[in-house]
Amino acid sequence: MCGIIACRTHAPAIDYLLTALCRLEYRGYDSAGVAVQTTSGDVVRLRAVGRVGALDRLLRDWTGPALDGVGIGHTRWATHGPATETNAHPHSDCTGRISLVHNGIIENADRLRHALATSGHHFATTVDSEVVCHLIEDQLEIHGDLLDAVQAALTPLEGSWALAVLEERTGRIVVAAQRSPLLVAHTSHGDFAASDIAAVADWVDEFRVLDDGEVVELTGTNGWHDHGVGAVAPVMGRYIWRTSHADLNGHADYMAKEIDEQPEAVTRVLDEFGDRVADGSLWTDLGLAPFDRVQVIGCGTSLNAGSVIRNVVRRLGGLPVVLTVASEAAEEIVEPRTLRLAISQSGETADLLNAVDLQQASQTPVLALTNNPFSTLARRADAVMTCAAGPEIGVAATKTFVCQIVAGVAVMVSGLVATDRLSIAAATRLVDDLRRLPDRLAAAGTVAKCVVPPIADELIDASGFIFIARGTALPYAAEGALKLKELSYRWAEHYPAGELKHGPLALVCDGVPVVAIASEDPRLAHNVAEVRARGGRIISIGSPDGTVPVVSDLAAPWGPIESVIPLQILARNLALALGCDVDKPRNLAKSVTVE
Repeated sequence: MCGIIACRTHAPAIDYLLTALCRLEYRGYDSAGVAVQTTSGDVVRLRAVGRVGALDRLLRDWTGPALDGVGIGHTRWATHGPATETNAHPHSDCTGRISLVHNGIIENADRLRHALATSGHHFATTVDSEVVCHLIEDQLEIHGDLLDAVQAALTPLEGSWALAVLEERTGRIVVAAQRSPLLVAHTSHGDFAASDIAAVADWVDEFRVLDDGEVVELTGTNGWHDHGVGAVAPVMGRYIWRTSHADLNGHADYMAKEIDEQPEAVTRVLDEFGDRVADGSLWTDLGLAPFDRVQVIGCGTSLNAGSVIRNVVRRLGGLPVVLTVASEAAEEIVEPRTLRLAISQSGETADLLNAVDLQQASQTPVLALTNNPFSTLARRADAVMTCAAGPEIGVAATKTFVCQIVAGVAVMVSGLVATDRLSIAAATRLVDDLRRLPDRLAAAGTVAKCVVPPIADELIDASGFIFIARGTALPYAAEGALKLKELSYRWAEHYPAGELKHGPLALVCDGVPVVAIASEDPRLAHNVAEVRARGGRIISIGSPDGTVPVVSDLAAPWGPIESVIPLQILARNLALALGCDVDKPRNLAKSVTVE
């Protein structure tokens, strides 16, 4: 969701801002804007609905004073108010002295807005972020100093924020964070703040993620001011992400590229962790307490990956495992000696972070499984396991799903060995099976690219799809349905195949596509026969004699993971045939930082 960039640079800031905003496009957005200081000291605000390209065209038409080296930018994903130029960030106060960009939600915005309007403030929008502008305006009258004013203005706020404030004339920039990610960096190009390392990775190696409640000024001279006190540029971590990672490398879109990257990504995960699985050291190095049960928490694709991991722990360790939808975690009761496995690709998923916070009283350890080791989830967890998928630009997850499964299975198998629930010999065989996955995924891709596109073309008029499976294949049916919904905007649902006769079979008539994911459960054949008898069109995946003859290891405790490749290719090709943008599905965002 929404992206932030702020900078004080030696070259014109707009060059950095536009590049950064393009790097943030993958998060999902519906408008974009910048506020940039001119050489005359004024600040110009330019905003546009749609892609960053529309903003770029406004800037090319700019005929005012030259733009200087100080500015802020934003990509907005609409929450409060529709996607319009007026609602786009940056927002301003009554005087125009400050410009502000904001990620997050101000939960008490309506009450604050009423109080501010009563005292004489005029609002241009219904966007919650504008409230912060007017609060800072009032505090500037009291304190006179931007840093102090921002600090004071944040006191009455309830909710979450990552924000950057630019002051006209002085060109000062103050940034702050609370329950929303924001990183800062001091480089040879200048000083940067951003909601995502991808925005500034071309110029930044070392950075620090702001702690909750922290307010920092970007200065162009001595690095940092923190609460008014000069400080050495802080360093939290290094994350190497370069422009080349965003190259399509001959692919038509990022989804195609990231589908093809899955064998390599799985190899990377296994090279990083594989040697420490069977002896239990991968688990023991995390320093977590022993556990007798597991709670897996996630949303969307991460929840589907968690479902696979749940099946592995139950089958191999004989442990009770609860699968929790993060947004519905408030009523969950966490029993003693429970390991909470919190899964999020970005590590910034608001529903997941809130679920983890809600269960703090349980005093049970949290293991984060994320693609971002510097994320909010990683900092709040007791231990972190990275899924090591590398940058994923497409909004719909592909390689992060597979890598979450492999990394999650690796750490849980290691945990079962370390707690004497699984033998080293058995774990060694499992690791050997995992090491065969890259070749099997590559083979699945080769088959699917030949077989699936013609099938997708034949299904272009289908208004709805049913995905069915049994046992360990069921999470892949769920993921296949989710991918098709996300990309093609067609109705799609998944069901345990045995549930068809308990209601969903009423949906089956002539030509209705039913995607069946093969498993080791022989009863699936009977369910497929039920569908065929009612005229449904079966697309079977995961067996040598299926519609898509991808060979899966049906006996593996993680199920037919190879089937995910044809499922992704089916969703992508159907979406392309329907004219949809497979990299930026409508209404969706890569990093879901609001509830």
